[in-house]
Amino acid sequence: MTTKPGLFSGVLVPALTPFKQDLSPDAARFTALCKYLLAQGANGLAVFGTTSEGNSISVAERNQLLDHLAAEGIDTATLLPGTGACALTDAVELTRHAVDIGAGGVLVLPPFYYKNQSNDGYYAYFSEIIQRIGDAKLKLYLYHFPQMSAAPVSIDLIARLHGDYPDTVVGLKDSSGNWDGTRRMIAEFPEMAIFPSSETLVNEGLQLGAAGCISATANVQVGAIRQLIEAHGTPEANALHDQVAAVRSVFEGYPLVSALKATLARDTGDASWHALRPPLTPLAAEQAAELANALDSIAGYAPVTL
Repeated sequence: MTTKPGLFSGVLVPALTPFKQDLSPDAARFTALCKYLLAQGANGLAVFGTTSEGNSISVAERNQLLDHLAAEGIDTATLLPGTGACALTDAVELTRHAVDIGAGGVLVLPPFYYKNQSNDGYYAYFSEIIQRIGDAKLKLYLYHFPQMSAAPVSIDLIARLHGDYPDTVVGLKDSSGNWDGTRRMIAEFPEMAIFPSSETLVNEGLQLGAAGCISATANVQVGAIRQLIEAHGTPEANALHDQVAAVRSVFEGYPLVSALKATLARDTGDASWHALRPPLTPLAAEQAAELANALDSIAGYAPVTL
């Protein structure tokens, strides 16, 4: 792993968002999870991304949750909140608030309602955010997740944005699942912090110059992923890779957010973790039991202990 000054590196966790019975965000439980993840070894928290159900949470709610994390003593420099939105003004409001509280950066999806738009349109969106914020403290990480957003962040778009805003557009999370594309991004933009979205890619990614990983399943194995990153290049790395890959493989057989919340519900004994905002739905009881049995069979898997 090549640590780039002022940029995120290591394992960042897209922390799950707990909801109350009325489906409002539970700020106290969210803060408890974030503190736990940092204590277990997270280098940062990529809150309000896909795993956090960020696009199901309003602008006001996201800002209120950030304020609560800051008020409860979370180091805001560890935060990489998702601030993308279909409405440019919402993205600007979210991004400005993140900068104002001292977040280490923002992770921004392209606007995703109007499909198959041009690079000129996506460039204009990101450029408008940057210019409207007008603050040198802004560090913007692009979020490439085309199978969900249908709004790809192409090599040409990265080159144009990073070329025009080299001190602002500084990184990218690649959730595309296209490893050839990820390798090309790392090779063409070595000064940027490029994060694959799975811990299974850590060993090869670090060798190529990736910054680490931003992984949904870091919610349940952040300590093991941190150990893997720190062991990179040593004989222990292969065994650690096999362990974290086994856990990741289990979760890939289920709807990911639902499965992660079911695991926290089981591990903590707190059934309220099953709550998701529609259209997402909890795992069926038999699926949750099957998932739990599969995890229990993995040597070295440690339950979450909030």
